[in-house]
Amino acid sequence: MGRDVILIDGWEPILLILGLAAAVTLACFFFFRMRYARQIRKLDAMLDAAIDGSFTESRFDESQQSYLENKLWKYLSSSEMSARKTAEEKAKIKTLIADISHQTKTPAANIRLYAELLAESDLHAEQQEYAEQIAAQSEKLSFLIASLVKLSRLETGIIALSPKKQSLAPMLQDVIAQAQPRAEEKGLSLSLACGEETAVFDEKWTAEAIWNIVDNAVKYTEHGSIRVSVQQFELFVCIEIADTGCGIAESDQAQIFTRFYRAQKTAAEDGLGIGLYLARQIVAAENGYIKVTSEVGKGSVFYVFLSKV
Repeated sequence: MGRDVILIDGWEPILLILGLAAAVTLACFFFFRMRYARQIRKLDAMLDAAIDGSFTESRFDESQQSYLENKLWKYLSSSEMSARKTAEEKAKIKTLIADISHQTKTPAANIRLYAELLAESDLHAEQQEYAEQIAAQSEKLSFLIASLVKLSRLETGIIALSPKKQSLAPMLQDVIAQAQPRAEEKGLSLSLACGEETAVFDEKWTAEAIWNIVDNAVKYTEHGSIRVSVQQFELFVCIEIADTGCGIAESDQAQIFTRFYRAQKTAAEDGLGIGLYLARQIVAAENGYIKVTSEVGKGSVFYVFLSKV
């Protein structure tokens, strides 16, 4: 019996130490848990402020904040500065575009007007040709300025597309009606096959994209036809613009959507090389895509994919 009491008494210091160790462990656990939660809340607040644009620079004491907090602060500060610089540059570009648009419209229009008045005067054949060339070049200059302004506004986000779900037929009918006179002048058949298909698109800008492709088809087709048709799939619709024109060499097909690119075979034709680039930019902004298949001498098919949802 005495030996049992001695054994129990011998365990008491050990149990006491174990109890103290457990208490210290729990205290450390709750301390670091609270500290961790506090740091997470601070980081979350910093990110929320950065998201809603109210983040302001402030300094953290290295002895009180973790390295991560300081690193995040530096990143958010630089991001905020970058965002401010981007906004300032965007505002400058917007002002510049507005100035260019305003300052060039009147001179270009006046050149065209005086060229037309000159052409109506009593001129001999050579002078008449010069007057007509002046009018044609001033028209090209006006188109170039307008196109560049459109591109700049799209690329800088000054113009935002407003896609909505709507019927394709009215938009495509307007494009065909616009291209019909020139097609008839060249003796080409221009047709549209479209039912009640719908897609998500901005009517004004998508019409311009389709027009650029149809206009090219009419321009580079000397005999035969241009056919615009619509195929409907589960998640998207495909507008096909098929022509029987000169076709596009395989080496050029990857580049025709780049800005100012003109294939060597079509370089002699009127054009600026930005119509297809603008078309792809517009369709891409609507989460769509454009691709082309072509064979030299046998024509081309452009496929414009637009989302249905």
